[in-house]
Amino acid sequence: MSRAPMVSRNEKLPNWRWEALRTTLWFVPTVCIVVGVAIFLITFNIDIAAHFHHVELPTWLRSGNAESGREVLIAIAAAIITVVGVVFSITILALTLASQQFGPRMMRNFVRDFGNQVTLGVFVATFVYSVLALGSITVYPHGNFVPHLSITVAEALLLVDLAVLIYFINHIAASIQLPAVIAGIARDLDAAIDAEFPATNDDVNSVIIERRVQLDQPAELLATIEERGGVVLASKSGYLQFVGYAQLEKIAKLVDAVIRLEYRPGHFIVAGRPVAKVFPQGAAKQVERALAKAHVTGPHRTLTQDPVFAIDQLVEIAIRALSPAVNDTFTALTCLDWISSGLSRISGREIVERIYRDDEGRIRLIGADWSYSKMVNRAFDKIRQAAHGMPAVIIRILDSLDVIVEATTTSSQREVLLRQGEMVESSAQDSVNDQNDLDDIQRHFGRLTESVALRNEQ
Repeated sequence: MSRAPMVSRNEKLPNWRWEALRTTLWFVPTVCIVVGVAIFLITFNIDIAAHFHHVELPTWLRSGNAESGREVLIAIAAAIITVVGVVFSITILALTLASQQFGPRMMRNFVRDFGNQVTLGVFVATFVYSVLALGSITVYPHGNFVPHLSITVAEALLLVDLAVLIYFINHIAASIQLPAVIAGIARDLDAAIDAEFPATNDDVNSVIIERRVQLDQPAELLATIEERGGVVLASKSGYLQFVGYAQLEKIAKLVDAVIRLEYRPGHFIVAGRPVAKVFPQGAAKQVERALAKAHVTGPHRTLTQDPVFAIDQLVEIAIRALSPAVNDTFTALTCLDWISSGLSRISGREIVERIYRDDEGRIRLIGADWSYSKMVNRAFDKIRQAAHGMPAVIIRILDSLDVIVEATTTSSQREVLLRQGEMVESSAQDSVNDQNDLDDIQRHFGRLTESVALRNEQ
């Protein structure tokens, strides 16, 4: 049988290092500071050249003496650093209060937001530029050197900062609203789905089908690994954030072994507990050292290789909204709408086994499988339980399942959705007392069953 080419997904996955840089407030400001210093060096050299009459500056730039320029730069630097401290302190306070009601994810999303990082960077870069320009006035203390161009650029940067401040206030006012937060999480979910389960064309689908025929062969190999494989232990505890599949595949080929991973990104691993098995046993120590480098763990989950994390974020907001302390039904309904969108996207993708072969066609790495049923249950179980006795939420769950059914590609997917609908309907029978509400729920459940039946006939 000819060997099917591998469908590589590693190249499309977000890099965990880039994700780590995105969740900091120092990287973009540092870049802005470097740009500000570079601009100052350019303007300062031009001012030096103008001072010695090597170049001629426009007349409107050559105004004021060193003392007036010093006062302007001091005023700009003082104003900028004050605005940065006050505005960001108030913003973080508002976000802290909001996160207490809707979950801690809002603070993390604030840190990850590129607009917020650029705003901080522009302000800090202007401050650094003004301080450097202020210091340049004393380069020739006994002369009449005035950095006219540098002072003018500092004033221009102040106007830029005013525009950025207006943008920042509008951006925060819009992004702190819960519908915007939910929509942002949904966009992250779509991006994670596209990275982990890329869309395939007909040619690639035929490759996947051929691979599935071949993947029936590893059953005996999996049994051998389970019975006679060596255990690989985790080096440290934490949430698994990234797995270097390509790196592990190379290591497995180098030691002529097969690795079976027990966990996927998003799982919590405990130091000293098994995270993988390797066959033959003699390669376990080498693989354990390689695994410590290929596995990235941390104190929290990320969206890198873990689209379920975004689903969990939406579920968290929904069940907080349904709690008696908040009692915000409409927020829960909004979360369900976006969850249905994300699961519809997943339903249209091919979730294949994560098995990697080397150039000779030999299996080298078997990753932890994704499960469509677990993703659906993860999305609806907690909301269904929190929506006990709430007809509006129960009906929206059934409608969301109906929407997802239209995007499914296999009967097994529809069975998972129908089972979830049956649990919702059963819970409604026990918790909803009003007969009219029960009739509405039965009507929506009947619509779901009809959709499943029609899709199965097609």
